[in-house]
Amino acid sequence: MLRVGLTGGLASGKSFVGKTLAELGCTLIQADVLGHQVLLAGGGAYDGVLAEFGRDILDVSGEIDRRKLATLVFDFPERLKRLNELVHPCVYQMEEDLAAAAFEKDPAGIVVVEAAILIETGSYKRFDRLIVAICTEEQQLARAMHRDGFTLEEAKARLSRQMPLAEKRKYADYVIDTSSTKENTIQQTRQVYESLRSVPV
Repeated sequence: MLRVGLTGGLASGKSFVGKTLAELGCTLIQADVLGHQVLLAGGGAYDGVLAEFGRDILDVSGEIDRRKLATLVFDFPERLKRLNELVHPCVYQMEEDLAAAAFEKDPAGIVVVEAAILIETGSYKRFDRLIVAICTEEQQLARAMHRDGFTLEEAKARLSRQMPLAEKRKYADYVIDTSSTKENTIQQTRQVYESLRSVPV
């Protein structure tokens, strides 16, 4: 069994790489999806986040409004740190459970965990190999504006809070450059997959 981390930055193409690896046969676990799940009513982090940040973050149906929550933490490092302390352990546990189930089904399989801040949190050390998806900063901004509806200023603000991709790539076992065509990215991802298949486990 091989554990692989997949990371990048805002709109750097990591989700496309993850989807391609899944199509090639890897088990893909998306930390962002799990992060959404643990914040749902009944989720592992719901009660703790509600107690910490108050009922004003709820929408009319009683669910946590992630945009409201984001406005409370993104410009306040201590609040963001506290949110991460509440959310990350729940996400890690779900990752472990999903990985264990995948490996029980296929002991020779490859599990890929896609997450934005693997390096920043130090959790990249939990993996046998690390893939970093990169592109130009201009592409990150353009993609974020197109995909998420950010203004240029909002996209720049998000990007300014992240570790630069040039720094992240120093930690990588594999770098996939998504700045060209999708076909080119798929080709690079295929090569990485073949390399991962040859890693002794």
